Amino acid sequence: MSAFRLDATTPLPQWLQYLESIHGKAIDLGLERVRQVAGRLALRLDGVKFVVGGTNGKGSTCAMLEAMLLAAGYRVGLYTSPHLIDFNERARINGEIASDAALTEQFAAVEAARGEVTLTYFEFTTLAILRLFSQSNLDAVVLEVGLGGRLDAVNIVDADCAIITSVDLDHTDYLGDTREQIGLEKAHIYRAGRPAICSDPQPPQSLLDHAQAIGADLWRFGHDFNYSGDRQQWAYGGRGQRRNALAYPALRGANQLLNASAALAALESVRDRLPVPQQAVRVGLLQASLPGRFQILPGQPAVILDVAHNPHAAAVLAQNLDNMGFHPYTHAVFGMLNDKDANGVIAKLASRVDHWYCAGLPGPRGGSGQDLAGRVSAALQTAPAGGEAPSVQAYADPAAAYAAARERAGEGDRIVVFGSFLTVASVLQSLGRKA
Repeated sequence: MSAFRLDATTPLPQWLQYLESIHGKAIDLGLERVRQVAGRLALRLDGVKFVVGGTNGKGSTCAMLEAMLLAAGYRVGLYTSPHLIDFNERARINGEIASDAALTEQFAAVEAARGEVTLTYFEFTTLAILRLFSQSNLDAVVLEVGLGGRLDAVNIVDADCAIITSVDLDHTDYLGDTREQIGLEKAHIYRAGRPAICSDPQPPQSLLDHAQAIGADLWRFGHDFNYSGDRQQWAYGGRGQRRNALAYPALRGANQLLNASAALAALESVRDRLPVPQQAVRVGLLQASLPGRFQILPGQPAVILDVAHNPHAAAVLAQNLDNMGFHPYTHAVFGMLNDKDANGVIAKLASRVDHWYCAGLPGPRGGSGQDLAGRVSAALQTAPAGGEAPSVQAYADPAAAYAAARERAGEGDRIVVFGSFLTVASVLQSLGRKA
């Protein structure tokens, strides 16, 4: 019915609105429907295919891989999700965000090919972006897994090199509620006989067992690759390659050397097909950028944006805040979706926050600032006593919460905005910034 109304000239926002309506469920894991449509589209990616999964660190690893490959002169496609401000951020070709026209042309092709097959928003847009990449004469594509691995639409692509950055509890409704269950779901992006990078320092046994069972070429952090560093520089050591005297990545935070070493292990594993010289590694690590990952805005008070939305990411955020030096007060603009482990996240940051500004979020998974403030207050009552009790206030949305934090914060204080992509995006938009 839709093919008569929507075509390649239909504006992108109209397409996206339509895509949200064509499947009964927002998330419907499984590869049968998406494979069927991919077959009709005759999708073919000729470049080296990197697939990146993991609970946290996926986006940073993808950004560094893309930047190093671009610095080496290769034509690169990057697919990530979700976006912060504009849908177009999900697809980059040679470092440039895809245009509306490039995307709507692909949407029209997927719509024509799917016929009676229903696709979720994520499945439909994944196929469209893969088709865009297949027509762009690329040397390499870097594809970020949306959710899990085994049944995620990105897993229709047979990776030449697959990376799993970390395994922790998130999306437990879909992936299981133990690291062993989640690790097995993620391990299904590995392929027989191909490099399978794991940068989690303590991977679940299920991941190791699956890699062995299928005959993947497993590269483990601490076994097959590692890093070392001092205050000035750091070094990567792999199976047969060393990269010395590297500058620290432009991406800030305690875990970025782990992510960078995973990206370098991936490049080492395919160096016969895609050699990357040392200078390109240096330039790429300095140029890689990723909005909303411990992003510090210029000026005072210090404003830190972080999309941390599970306890593992919150623990990394807490560590990064500890490394920042002294600030008299820390103000937290906090907005989180209902299906996330808010208590686990609050617990990681409770001792570091003086004032909580709890924001409501839109949509079926969102909730009111009042409800979130209640959860924060309850969680803080179980926090260790000592010093002044933190204040907790509720606001309708992140922009209002941020405005209140700005008003109260002193010049030497810091404001940390976290809890969801939606929270960071709302504040960025209120500041008139693009991602």
